[in-house]
Amino acid sequence: MYIYLTSGTAEFMEQVKNKYPNEHMILIHGDGNSVLIHETESKSIFATPRKFEVLDSVNDLEDRGFFVFNNIPVTDEGRPVFEHRFLNRKGTIENEPGFIAFRLMRPLNSDTYIVLTQWNGQHSFEVWKSSNAFKTAHSERKESTDAGVRQQNIFSAASYISTFTVAKKEDEEE
Repeated sequence: MYIYLTSGTAEFMEQVKNKYPNEHMILIHGDGNSVLIHETESKSIFATPRKFEVLDSVNDLEDRGFFVFNNIPVTDEGRPVFEHRFLNRKGTIENEPGFIAFRLMRPLNSDTYIVLTQWNGQHSFEVWKSSNAFKTAHSERKESTDAGVRQQNIFSAASYISTFTVAKKEDEEE
């Protein structure tokens, strides 16, 4: 499975989405831009997308809620270590209230992985960030290393979070 991302104005992204009604696309809105997510087994319909291979997933992405992109730049040498850590994660996030979906996305044209989580709303994400499950998942790794051997830094830059929401449709009731 692949995920392709493209961004632009909300109006233009809506036009692109409407042009391809048979494609699985979700339009999300962030601070200053909108992003169209195209999840597919085939090629993207976007001209110049950010391209990702989905390495791990939980549940289907839905056209609702709050999306969190944890953008993590990883060195070429660090990719196997990073992927191993995530593919062997405990999976506790799936049991959190308000959790909808998860994707571990390997970049195909950059160094930045995206760990995508989808929630019912921002409140659900904030509650998870305060949970013991979050603390456990993000605790310092205490992996044993030989005396005097420094653990490898697998990150090429600092990670950062991007958040998005799916705009309510005009015909939905509050």
